Amino acid sequence: MRNKFDRQLDTLHTMMIEMGAMIEKSISLAIHALVEQDEATAKQAIAYDTEIDQMEKEIESLCLRLLLQQQPVAKDLRIISAALKMITDMERIGDQAADISEIALYLIGEKYIKELKHIPAMAQATAKMVTESIDAYVRMDLELAQKVIADDDLVDDLFDNVRNDLVTLVTQDAANAPQSIDFVMIAKYFERIGDHATNIAEWVVFCITGKHVEDV
Repeated sequence: MRNKFDRQLDTLHTMMIEMGAMIEKSISLAIHALVEQDEATAKQAIAYDTEIDQMEKEIESLCLRLLLQQQPVAKDLRIISAALKMITDMERIGDQAADISEIALYLIGEKYIKELKHIPAMAQATAKMVTESIDAYVRMDLELAQKVIADDDLVDDLFDNVRNDLVTLVTQDAANAPQSIDFVMIAKYFERIGDHATNIAEWVVFCITGKHVEDV
């Protein structure tokens, strides 16, 4: 019975890795669509969100089967419960990547008011946080989970840089305001992706320690 349960846990870990790769790809598609003003990629990223939603449902179904059929002990219960919480954040990351792509689609054909530097850096940082938070879960790596939580400060700093740059541009010329608002929204979505990755890492900490981050 335990061997079957362990195999199902291995399946859960594999599916979590797959969903993590999917949301990392969704971030990559979104930033490519924005930087390259690529209509096809923007549409691909928006459509890809449906696949992420389906993966969330499949993982949720597996977790519920494990809870109902296997009667897991305390540590196993934390592993499964954490996965259920994590996939909610992962699905929302997919939603936000799709939202970024929708704005990118709207901006196609417009000349950007400034060179994009901090926003691609935010995309790279948040994608790394997502990958490392899932890795921390699969490997039960407390140190890596804590690193992800600390890395959220970098994303917050990048958001501040984007916002400050755009405020300056609007101050210089009010005609920059509409596109500035779009870029601030995109940066805010990336900041939220960083927050969701942090939430995932915090559930990993709970999974390993049995304590929430504020109690550790």
